[in-house]
Amino acid sequence: MTPSTWHNKLSHPAQWGGIETAVLDNGSGRGTRIAWINTGTGLRYKVVIDRAMDIADAFYNQHGLAWLSHSGITPPQPFSDQGIDWLRTFNGGMLTTCGLTHVGGPESDEYGQRGLHGEISNIPAEIESIIQPDPAVGRLDFSITGRIRQTRVFGPSLELKRTISGTLGQAIIRIQDEVTNRANTTAPHMLLYHFNFGWPLVDEGTDLIWQGDWQPRNPDQATIFVEGNDFRKCPAPLDDHNGFGEEVAIIDPQADDHGICTAGLHNANLGFALALRFRKDQLPWLTNWQHWGQGEYVTGLEPGTHPPIGQAAAREQNTLLFLAPGESRRYDVDIEILSKEETLRSFLRK
Repeated sequence: MTPSTWHNKLSHPAQWGGIETAVLDNGSGRGTRIAWINTGTGLRYKVVIDRAMDIADAFYNQHGLAWLSHSGITPPQPFSDQGIDWLRTFNGGMLTTCGLTHVGGPESDEYGQRGLHGEISNIPAEIESIIQPDPAVGRLDFSITGRIRQTRVFGPSLELKRTISGTLGQAIIRIQDEVTNRANTTAPHMLLYHFNFGWPLVDEGTDLIWQGDWQPRNPDQATIFVEGNDFRKCPAPLDDHNGFGEEVAIIDPQADDHGICTAGLHNANLGFALALRFRKDQLPWLTNWQHWGQGEYVTGLEPGTHPPIGQAAAREQNTLLFLAPGESRRYDVDIEILSKEETLRSFLRK
């Protein structure tokens, strides 16, 4: 957006967009810190500061993008890391972070006991900075940065430094993460970005966009992820997905010449697409979760260091990552709304 369109017309930057922090005061989420972020383009979203700075609600103009579970936002419950307790406070939301040492189902072995998808999403962030845009001085960028510590005495002690940023006038969410081992012993590491999309972006006929070799997680039970079936078109709600019904594909995503993988969704009836971009060298795997239950109608696109196979399987496959004391790994994930005809054509063509 050129300065001539807004120069000398704004009294306060919030008239265009920016970051507004608040505390929820009603319902199951009472007392939970949040930040509403408005990009000034119709794209706006809610960061749940007390849940690892994950993203709950997200909208483009009047259209919802994210799937929200029945629970809505709840405060963090740091000890809900046994069995499948994680599901009790799984808000869905546009993003739930899984890890930092385990992604996958509950398991137990000689290295310890691990609940579904790890601990990180149930840990509050310590906010380090909030930088607001200031168009009057030519600063359109904004960001919020926090640190989330998954730690215990004797280790492992991993710290996630997360920055969520954007630019006024651009329908983009930028997530920059850095995971650091703060302990004095080597720590295992797994990370998965559990992006959850729902109605109306996800509807009958919405296209799921991804490229790469794939296989169903459970080949013997697959009815959606089978050769010849159009599993890239979202169906109507399915009776056999009520309750625990679901299907999952594990994808080796194809990267472009710059090492960038692109996935997303396109709803032709709404006239826009959502593009999800990540680096192959950082996040070499993509998971597509499809759960078309009645009243629980959702699909997930989940870049990760691993598929959600669990720490034990990753050890057995010799793919489990380890961070030495003081060592860090960086991850970059972008979400962009595409609504212009030219960019839509390019996205769908690729």
